[in-house]
Amino acid sequence: MAVATTDKDGAPEQGSGISISLGSLLLHGGILVAGIAAPLIWPAYTIQLSVLWLMIVFALTWDILGGQMGYNSLGNIFFFGAGMYVSAVVQIGLYHPVGEYTDSAGQGFYAFTEAQYFTGLAAGIAAAAVLSSLFAIIFGRIVFGLRGPYFAIGTLGVAIAAGELIGAWDWVGGGSGISMPPFPGDPDIGKYFFYAQNFLLAISVFIFCKWLYSTRFGLALNAIRDDEEKAEGMGIHTLRYKMVAWSIAAFFLGISGAIFGNMTGFIEPLEVAFPTVTFGIFMVLMVLLGGKGTIWGPIVGAVIFHVIKEVTWTYLLGWQWVALGALIVIIVVYFQEGVVGWLMRKKPEWFGIRVERKDDTPAEAAE
Repeated sequence: MAVATTDKDGAPEQGSGISISLGSLLLHGGILVAGIAAPLIWPAYTIQLSVLWLMIVFALTWDILGGQMGYNSLGNIFFFGAGMYVSAVVQIGLYHPVGEYTDSAGQGFYAFTEAQYFTGLAAGIAAAAVLSSLFAIIFGRIVFGLRGPYFAIGTLGVAIAAGELIGAWDWVGGGSGISMPPFPGDPDIGKYFFYAQNFLLAISVFIFCKWLYSTRFGLALNAIRDDEEKAEGMGIHTLRYKMVAWSIAAFFLGISGAIFGNMTGFIEPLEVAFPTVTFGIFMVLMVLLGGKGTIWGPIVGAVIFHVIKEVTWTYLLGWQWVALGALIVIIVVYFQEGVVGWLMRKKPEWFGIRVERKDDTPAEAAE
């Protein structure tokens, strides 16, 4: 029999040695260097690399509820789309009438100066983050009255309904969508600009989540996951924690939607803003692939999934959904704990986990 002792994030306990800290420093530094160098080494794949960071944001934000708190949401894509449309309305509305700009029969010419573009983009991203969090609070009071599969179906209904309602709202372009203000300058510079935004957002989400899970708030989320009734009995205001957690996820998803809408240059309600059957499912699949409830699981799952997705879309066109369906079956049957969860069980020392065995002497166990 073995007992594993570690801190909440799989980090070593104090006094476990400098080598682990150095290894962690090298790992984080390597990721930063790779993130900066990747678009310079493979400039032709800048868009794909940018979407990779977006996928990491998706996975990390979904795991806040699904992994750390045990509430499997299928509607987080709602905040992504909401942020996209909020940003578009703000960016356009600051300088032109939104209804006239989005009118498919209109013949007007609407220009944006460089200063107007970047001012509108900054304001749009900020508004997307704030309003997405507000939407989470509003809808959270409804859906958090549900548990288990009913919660998942309820959140999915919110996302699907939002896409249909936006598609019927002519003021924001309806089913015809919205053409976003064009990036001022060289398109290649624009690709690097949006890559940098997605990269910085993913790094920020990772740092924030790593800090959050090390606080009492993170412990409260885990208590809700383990047994919500007992957590309430211990005096934890579970609804408040659930609302705040969903608001945090919505905050970052709103920003990601605002960035992605500008990166693509065009917003369409069902395929771009609220793609429940693609991005909405990908969020869940990436976390399951990497490992729920771990800080590195969503990242590993996002990287593996994105690589598989790009390869199948390139070389198995027409069969890509079959390949992704097979991936889902493999995960559910053989990797229920995810790649990182499996590695933590097989190689705990890689994660700074000290395993104490029955035959260890007291002195050995204390080392």
